[in-house]
Amino acid sequence: MKPIAHLLHGFIGSGKTTFARKLERELGAVRLSHDEWMVRLHGWNPPEEQFSAYRVEVERLIWDEASRVIAAGTDVILDIGFWTRESRDEARHRARSLGAAAKFYDVSCPQRTARERALKRSESPRTDSLWIDGPAYDKLIAAFEPMQDDEEFVRIDGTRQGVPIE
Repeated sequence: MKPIAHLLHGFIGSGKTTFARKLERELGAVRLSHDEWMVRLHGWNPPEEQFSAYRVEVERLIWDEASRVIAAGTDVILDIGFWTRESRDEARHRARSLGAAAKFYDVSCPQRTARERALKRSESPRTDSLWIDGPAYDKLIAAFEPMQDDEEFVRIDGTRQGVPIE
């Protein structure tokens, strides 16, 4: 049976990492989190002018690691967000080219809840998420593209600790 690349789509504070950890426990898959790698390599609050370059670097490293995991026949969970349709299409293609099935999850919750979560966790430094304030949250959400009807995905309720929505 071919390994599965579990690809998590969702905005900041939607519950992606909570769901990723749940999948990790349930499936025994290897979880790779963008924010955890970013914090480890560049700190909790990297400079805005360097963030884009850092993001590209971290995603490259994560895909390099994912390719090794998939080559070993193990499922992988990519907690990256995949905010744009282009990034999701690329991730599907990339996972399949590595010999894995691509399975997307759309993790969502009400925007007010996500915003509150993001701001609350930014009150003190963490190792699993980046610092974000209200203006940054509001600016970034403009770049977020929801899943489209023609994309295959499982809808996950981020307010209920990663319960699939039927």
